[in-house]
Amino acid sequence: MPCRPTAPCLWPSLLPENTDQVADVVRLCHANQVKVVPARLRHRPVRGAPCRWKTASFVGLGKFNRILDIDYANRCVTVQPGVTNLAISQAVSAAGFYYAPDPSSQIACSIGGNVAENSGGVHCLKYGVTTNNLLGLEIVLMNGDVVRLGGKHMDSDGYDLLGILTGSEGLLGVITEVTVRILPKPATVGAQLLGFGDLQSAGDCVARIIAAGIIPAGLEMMDKPAVHATEDYCKAGYPLDVEALLICELDGPSAEVDELSDRVEEIARDCGATTIRRATSEDERQRFWLGRKSAFPAVGKISPDYYCIDGTIPRGRLSEVLTRMGELSKQHGLGVVNVFHAGDGNLHPLIMYDAGKPGDLETTEALAADILRLCVEVGGVLSGEHGIGVEKRDLMGVMFTEDDMKQQQRIKCAFDPDGLLNPGKVFPLLHRCAELGHMHVHHGKVPFPDLPRF
Repeated sequence: MPCRPTAPCLWPSLLPENTDQVADVVRLCHANQVKVVPARLRHRPVRGAPCRWKTASFVGLGKFNRILDIDYANRCVTVQPGVTNLAISQAVSAAGFYYAPDPSSQIACSIGGNVAENSGGVHCLKYGVTTNNLLGLEIVLMNGDVVRLGGKHMDSDGYDLLGILTGSEGLLGVITEVTVRILPKPATVGAQLLGFGDLQSAGDCVARIIAAGIIPAGLEMMDKPAVHATEDYCKAGYPLDVEALLICELDGPSAEVDELSDRVEEIARDCGATTIRRATSEDERQRFWLGRKSAFPAVGKISPDYYCIDGTIPRGRLSEVLTRMGELSKQHGLGVVNVFHAGDGNLHPLIMYDAGKPGDLETTEALAADILRLCVEVGGVLSGEHGIGVEKRDLMGVMFTEDDMKQQQRIKCAFDPDGLLNPGKVFPLLHRCAELGHMHVHHGKVPFPDLPRF
């Protein structure tokens, strides 16, 4: 959804260089009741950008781009939030380590953003998403206090505030430092391409691999349009005669990888695989992944615009959801390309449309909402890693009861009682928690009228 400015910003965009400056800025904004939107960069209009507000300060963290400490003994790295995801792995690669969560945008996405959205990646099936690899945070609260949570140690006493901050989408504090876990590179890594004549068979194969007790490092799926678009874009060597393609990566000791690869291929054959190919070199394995990680720009070459959705479903419902998604695509008259983390059921449908065509954007948003409702209907959730933000906030009621949202907002109010941090995000009708605070009214109704004021 494009940013639609309602008024010029009266407060400037700021680029602090250290935590003390962030604290000073936030403290000043708090004293003057100015909204604060923290982010790494402001290179284009974004959802919920400060231009939506008459008085808002954009706090850019682009200068927080240093790796502060590499501690191999404790297997962790401490960085500033503007450091890119890929830069962490590159910094420790020579010593035989890497950072496991690897979003497709890892060359550009920041670790601070990864924490804010609890991002995953192609290897999150075995090694977990950001929260499973996060050890510590330094954050600035809305009153200017600087707080440290966790550290280099494996676990912390007390309440799991680190877990609350992870995935909080900038609603609770400004992240100024991050400590993450690093892992030793596996001894052996192998990858396979598994092609199928229909989506049902591919979805069944995913479910059977996991049911067999095999946990691949990565298990990704692409449908036929995604395969063709990607192959035209980067020549990854994908088969073009399949309706669905799985990329399965296994890692560990050589003997284990060989045995599990054989078992995966046996399962794929039983599911009717028409293509089974094992990477014979590291270069070929990298090409397999180059195609998957190039899927988004590849779709950008075949459609004037595309709209990326993020929802998660139970693995066992994959084939059903993909079939019903195809029906929704026909119903709305827009094409959908599917490329996603099949192993953990995290879907990323790409709806193709033309923003220059009247009504296309509105139809696209309606289709996106229907797909997300479908995810919840089958037992899934509205987001696996991209967050709720503005785009999905009006769908929160599909997944949560009013009591659920009241409890979530109580946490928001405890950290930011005036609702100044990243306003307008997540909650369908965000209101201030202060007793005399202003409230947003929708269709003549005040949201959560019985929510206690703090």
